[in-house]
Amino acid sequence: MCGRASAAAEELKVYGLSVFGDLAEAPDFKAFGYVNVAAPKGGALSRDKLGTFNSLNAFILRGDPAFGLEFVFDSLLKGSLDEHDALYGLVARAVRISPDKRTYRFLLRKEARFHDGAALTAKDAAFSLEMLKSKGHPTFRLQLRDLISATPEADDNLVVRFEAGRSRQLPLFVAGCPIFSSSYYGKIPFDETTLEPPLGSGPYRVGRFEQGRFIAFDRVEDYWAKDLPVNVGQANFDTIRFDYYSDRAVAFEGFKAGAFAVHEESKASTWARGYDFPAMRDGRVKRETIPDENLSGVQGWFLNVRRPALQDRRIREAIGNAFDFAWTNKNLMFDAYERTTSYFQNSELAASGLPDAAELALLEPFRDKLPSEVFSQPYLPPEADGSGQDRILLRRAYALLLEAGCKREGAKLMLPDGRSFELEFLSAESGLLPHTQTFVANLKQLGVNARIRLVDAAQYKLRLDNFDFDVVSARILMFYSPGEELRDLFGSEAARTHGSRNIAGIADPTVDALIAKAVAANTRVELVHVCRALDRVLRAGRYWVPHWYKPSHWIAHWDIFGRPERPPRYNPGIEFTWWYDEEKAKRINFFGR
Repeated sequence: MCGRASAAAEELKVYGLSVFGDLAEAPDFKAFGYVNVAAPKGGALSRDKLGTFNSLNAFILRGDPAFGLEFVFDSLLKGSLDEHDALYGLVARAVRISPDKRTYRFLLRKEARFHDGAALTAKDAAFSLEMLKSKGHPTFRLQLRDLISATPEADDNLVVRFEAGRSRQLPLFVAGCPIFSSSYYGKIPFDETTLEPPLGSGPYRVGRFEQGRFIAFDRVEDYWAKDLPVNVGQANFDTIRFDYYSDRAVAFEGFKAGAFAVHEESKASTWARGYDFPAMRDGRVKRETIPDENLSGVQGWFLNVRRPALQDRRIREAIGNAFDFAWTNKNLMFDAYERTTSYFQNSELAASGLPDAAELALLEPFRDKLPSEVFSQPYLPPEADGSGQDRILLRRAYALLLEAGCKREGAKLMLPDGRSFELEFLSAESGLLPHTQTFVANLKQLGVNARIRLVDAAQYKLRLDNFDFDVVSARILMFYSPGEELRDLFGSEAARTHGSRNIAGIADPTVDALIAKAVAANTRVELVHVCRALDRVLRAGRYWVPHWYKPSHWIAHWDIFGRPERPPRYNPGIEFTWWYDEEKAKRINFFGR
């Protein structure tokens, strides 16, 4: 007993966790600054989602899970939408950290409950981590690989031990993982797709749903944690519902008709000229531009370098030269966007100019393995003339293809092995068809037999998980302080792991080494230098044809909501901080869901 008391005296007790130790909220904070603590409860929020779903298990690889299942489960700690990489007490009221930072002791609240009234204990938290590590989605398994053990020493005491050299993000990742009922999953297999509503402990439970069409989440009125500082002013809707559509245009027509209440617009053409309809003109529908301070995300056409035809960097660069962003932005997107150039766009992590001394020190050991441009200005996608068919860029692309060993035979371009150059753009929805069609037309000018293949959402996910594609369009969200997730995005192991987010199949020892340094960085300054060096190497690889970005959200909604004075910095806050205004709904006679 004396030994345990001595160890406890050496432990650092904290009320929250952050990557580098800084927390914006004080230990006695009452609520987050972006909420209205007096927000009324009631009413419904309804939104649209593209795609489909066939499972209520969002934590394994198989199946297409419904959106919003995170509302059902609590975690040890909960994040602030005003801070990156900061978590505060939810199921755990405090954390004790050993001096070597390899042991974290989570002190649980005894009042924590599942929706069936059963106590939520350290046994459930330990069980959840074990399930996610052994049977969860590859993303969870990869993130948790340096988790040694999670042991319940008492109902309110969970001891988590990590490997030496674990990522700095790992304790936060563990603290943010969903907590499952060990009793519930003792009767139901954890690693199977299911349409059985899961037992959770969060502010909502699964309500009515029709597979692939809609799902509703009902507020838990006696939610055990509703008065905690991390929850005050939130979970204000009695029901949150997501309606699924297979086509973006059909979804927008549904919004105009009042089938659902909130629509986030992603098409510049629609935002510019699609909102001239009666409800908009008479004020029943409002439009908002909400600032977005997040990294913009890695969005573009990703080239699958697992394909033999795409393994030559020169061929990949030639493909990128066939895209005319200036024409696309002007003619299809009303000049509303800026070109993405970096994997860390809209942040201090993006490389620019010549590498500084710290970046050079990181890159120098790999000089003989890297293109010379890594040690100069970072690669920028070429600026086209806006004609839609820039002849100079197409000639440059053709020269690169010939340099890589391709040959022209009549109208066809032949690969170095003598096969016709075939390139399929795989997609599950038609929103980017106009953008892709002009790109494809230019590739055909080069002799590439490029084409677009539209498939249903289920087939798309299957092919994506199995890396059965040439080119796909995707947007990957990046963390403010990237760490372990970089392995899943760009690491060699993930390139071989089905279902990983390493879409392009990047398998480069230099990238792996820089990721390891990013994971191990002890300060924000050190991390910035590593990410800038990594950005240079990734951009030199020509693994994608970057799209575009804008630092804001376009939100349209029927005028039936109240909102706090300001939105959170890193999220529009719609599901979390808005509330239903019954008087407004009566005034505009809104009868949507």
